[in-house]
Amino acid sequence: MATFIFIIVLLHLVAGFGYLIYKLSPAKKTENSINSSESEK
Repeated sequence: MATFIFIIVLLHLVAGFGYLIYKLSPAKKTENSINSSESEK
């Protein structure tokens, strides 16, 4: 039973980090596009 709970915790952490990376990646792209549009002005 402890192994089952341990696996669930690991999957939860992997999903959480994957979600954070996914949310942060578009943010970096939008920052770059904002910076490039400001440099065009």
